Amino acid sequence: MIHATPTFQTKRLILRPLEISDAPSYYKHFVDYEVVRQLSTSVPWPYPKDGIETFMKAVVFPTQGRDRWDWGICLKEEPTQVIGGVSLWRKGTPENRGFWLGKSFWGQGFMTEAVAPVQDFAFNELKFERLILSNAVGNLKSRRIKEKAGAVFIGTRQTKFVDSSITEAETWELAPKSWAASKTKI
Repeated sequence: MIHATPTFQTKRLILRPLEISDAPSYYKHFVDYEVVRQLSTSVPWPYPKDGIETFMKAVVFPTQGRDRWDWGICLKEEPTQVIGGVSLWRKGTPENRGFWLGKSFWGQGFMTEAVAPVQDFAFNELKFERLILSNAVGNLKSRRIKEKAGAVFIGTRQTKFVDSSITEAETWELAPKSWAASKTKI
Protein backbone atom coordinates (compact mmCIF):
# COMPACT_ATOMS: atom_id res chain seq x y z
CA MET A 1 0.00 0.00 0.00
CA ILE A 2 1.28 3.45 -0.87
CA HIS A 3 1.17 6.22 1.72
CA ALA A 4 2.32 9.46 0.15
CA THR A 5 4.94 11.34 2.10
CA PRO A 6 3.04 14.25 3.65
CA THR A 7 4.34 17.73 4.35
CA PHE A 8 4.40 18.73 8.02
CA GLN A 9 4.64 22.12 9.64
CA THR A 10 5.80 22.62 13.19
CA LYS A 11 6.33 25.81 15.14
CA ARG A 12 9.59 26.65 13.32
CA LEU A 13 9.97 24.03 10.58
CA ILE A 14 8.57 22.60 7.39
CA LEU A 15 9.22 18.93 6.70
CA ARG A 16 8.53 18.08 3.08
CA PRO A 17 9.30 15.27 0.66
CA LEU A 18 12.72 15.61 -0.92
CA GLU A 19 13.01 16.82 -4.50
CA ILE A 20 16.01 16.70 -6.81
CA SER A 21 16.12 20.51 -6.66
CA ASP A 22 17.02 20.16 -2.95
CA ALA A 23 20.39 18.60 -3.79
CA PRO A 24 22.49 21.81 -3.54
CA SER A 25 21.24 22.84 -0.08
CA TYR A 26 21.26 19.21 1.11
CA TYR A 27 24.88 18.92 -0.01
CA LYS A 28 25.81 22.24 1.62
CA HIS A 29 24.67 21.09 5.07
CA PHE A 30 25.20 17.31 4.88
CA VAL A 31 28.70 17.02 3.44
CA ASP A 32 30.54 17.88 6.64
CA TYR A 33 32.57 15.27 8.48
CA GLU A 34 31.16 16.40 11.84
CA VAL A 35 27.62 15.81 10.53
CA VAL A 36 28.26 12.36 9.00
CA ARG A 37 30.96 10.90 11.28
CA GLN A 38 28.39 9.23 13.55
CA LEU A 39 26.34 7.83 10.65
CA SER A 40 26.54 4.32 9.24
CA THR A 41 29.29 3.39 6.79
CA SER A 42 26.55 3.19 4.16
CA VAL A 43 27.32 6.93 3.90
CA PRO A 44 30.51 7.16 1.81
CA TRP A 45 33.39 9.31 2.99
CA PRO A 46 34.88 11.28 1.37
CA TYR A 47 31.46 12.10 0.01
CA PRO A 48 31.18 12.09 -3.80
CA LYS A 49 30.20 15.31 -5.57
CA ASP A 50 27.13 13.65 -7.13
CA GLY A 51 26.32 11.65 -4.00
CA ILE A 52 23.13 13.48 -3.03
CA GLU A 53 21.57 13.15 -6.49
CA THR A 54 22.63 9.50 -6.69
CA PHE A 55 21.16 8.78 -3.23
CA MET A 56 17.86 10.46 -4.11
CA LYS A 57 17.53 8.71 -7.48
CA ALA A 58 18.67 5.25 -6.31
CA VAL A 59 17.32 5.05 -2.76
CA VAL A 60 14.73 7.71 -1.94
CA PHE A 61 12.57 8.15 -5.03
CA PRO A 62 12.06 4.47 -6.01
CA THR A 63 10.67 3.51 -2.58
CA GLN A 64 9.17 6.81 -1.40
CA GLY A 65 5.70 6.17 0.01
CA ARG A 66 5.94 2.39 -0.22
CA ASP A 67 8.28 1.29 2.56
CA ARG A 68 10.39 4.43 2.95
CA TRP A 69 9.58 8.07 3.67
CA ASP A 70 12.16 10.87 3.50
CA TRP A 71 11.69 14.49 4.50
CA GLY A 72 13.87 17.52 4.02
CA ILE A 73 13.86 19.79 7.06
CA CYS A 74 13.52 23.49 6.22
CA LEU A 75 13.16 26.57 8.38
CA LYS A 76 9.79 28.23 7.79
CA GLU A 77 11.53 31.45 6.76
CA GLU A 78 13.61 29.53 4.16
CA PRO A 79 11.28 26.80 2.83
CA THR A 80 13.48 25.92 -0.16
CA GLN A 81 16.70 25.35 1.83
CA VAL A 82 17.14 21.84 3.28
CA ILE A 83 19.05 22.06 6.58
CA GLY A 84 18.53 18.44 7.62
CA GLY A 85 16.59 15.29 6.98
CA VAL A 86 14.48 12.62 8.63
CA SER A 87 13.99 9.17 7.13
CA LEU A 88 11.57 6.45 8.13
CA TRP A 89 11.60 2.92 6.74
CA ARG A 90 9.68 -0.27 7.44
CA LYS A 91 12.49 -2.79 7.19
CA GLY A 92 14.70 -2.09 10.18
CA THR A 93 18.46 -2.35 9.79
CA PRO A 94 17.73 -2.68 12.75
CA GLU A 95 16.48 0.91 13.12
CA ASN A 96 13.38 2.33 11.44
CA ARG A 97 14.24 6.01 11.61
CA GLY A 98 17.30 8.12 11.01
CA PHE A 99 18.11 11.79 10.87
CA TRP A 100 20.80 14.38 10.29
CA LEU A 101 21.03 18.13 10.81
CA GLY A 102 23.50 20.70 9.51
CA LYS A 103 26.06 21.64 12.18
CA SER A 104 25.12 25.31 12.34
CA PHE A 105 21.62 24.26 13.47
CA TRP A 106 22.68 21.96 16.32
CA GLY A 107 21.63 22.63 19.90
CA GLN A 108 18.44 24.56 19.09
CA GLY A 109 15.85 21.79 19.51
CA PHE A 110 15.15 21.50 15.79
CA MET A 111 15.51 17.71 15.63
CA THR A 112 13.23 17.07 18.62
CA GLU A 113 10.69 19.26 16.84
CA ALA A 114 11.23 17.54 13.48
CA VAL A 115 10.85 13.93 14.62
CA ALA A 116 7.54 14.57 16.41
CA PRO A 117 5.25 14.64 13.33
CA VAL A 118 7.23 11.79 11.75
CA GLN A 119 6.62 9.60 14.81
CA ASP A 120 2.92 10.57 14.80
CA PHE A 121 2.77 9.58 11.12
CA ALA A 122 4.54 6.27 11.78
CA PHE A 123 2.17 5.27 14.57
CA ASN A 124 -1.13 6.87 13.52
CA GLU A 125 -1.07 6.56 9.73
CA LEU A 126 1.37 3.77 8.94
CA LYS A 127 0.41 1.72 12.03
CA PHE A 128 3.95 0.85 13.10
CA GLU A 129 3.75 -1.30 16.23
CA ARG A 130 7.07 0.11 17.41
CA LEU A 131 10.05 2.06 16.15
CA ILE A 132 13.57 0.79 16.64
CA LEU A 133 15.97 3.71 16.91
CA SER A 134 19.73 3.89 17.28
CA ASN A 135 22.64 6.22 17.73
CA ALA A 136 26.39 5.98 18.04
CA VAL A 137 27.54 5.33 21.59
CA GLY A 138 28.60 8.74 22.88
CA ASN A 139 26.21 10.74 20.69
CA LEU A 140 24.48 12.32 23.68
CA LYS A 141 22.36 14.76 21.66
CA SER A 142 20.85 11.95 19.61
CA ARG A 143 20.38 9.88 22.77
CA ARG A 144 18.55 12.78 24.44
CA ILE A 145 16.07 13.05 21.54
CA LYS A 146 15.17 9.39 22.08
CA GLU A 147 14.85 9.81 25.84
CA LYS A 148 12.54 12.82 25.44
CA ALA A 149 10.36 10.81 23.04
CA GLY A 150 9.88 8.05 25.63
CA ALA A 151 12.07 5.43 23.94
CA VAL A 152 13.38 2.60 26.09
CA PHE A 153 17.06 1.70 25.92
CA ILE A 154 17.49 -1.93 24.78
CA GLY A 155 21.28 -2.26 24.66
CA THR A 156 24.37 -1.80 22.56
CA ARG A 157 25.61 -3.63 19.48
CA GLN A 158 28.75 -3.67 17.38
CA THR A 159 28.48 -1.78 14.09
CA LYS A 160 30.49 0.48 11.79
CA PHE A 161 30.32 4.23 11.40
CA VAL A 162 31.95 6.76 9.08
CA ASP A 163 34.28 7.53 11.99
CA SER A 164 35.99 4.14 12.33
CA SER A 165 36.88 4.84 15.99
CA ILE A 166 33.18 4.48 16.85
CA THR A 167 32.32 0.79 16.98
CA GLU A 168 29.11 0.55 19.01
CA ALA A 169 25.54 1.75 18.65
CA GLU A 170 22.84 2.11 21.24
CA THR A 171 19.51 0.55 20.32
CA TRP A 172 16.19 1.93 21.54
CA GLU A 173 12.54 0.95 21.21
CA LEU A 174 9.71 3.45 21.00
CA ALA A 175 6.17 2.18 21.48
CA PRO A 176 3.07 4.20 20.51
CA LYS A 177 1.87 4.52 24.11
CA SER A 178 5.26 5.73 25.34
CA TRP A 179 5.41 8.28 22.53
CA ALA A 180 1.85 9.50 23.24
CA ALA A 181 2.69 9.96 26.94
CA SER A 182 6.01 11.70 26.26
CA LYS A 183 4.95 14.10 23.52
CA THR A 184 2.79 16.07 25.93
CA LYS A 185 5.97 16.91 27.87
CA ILE A 186 8.07 18.01 24.87
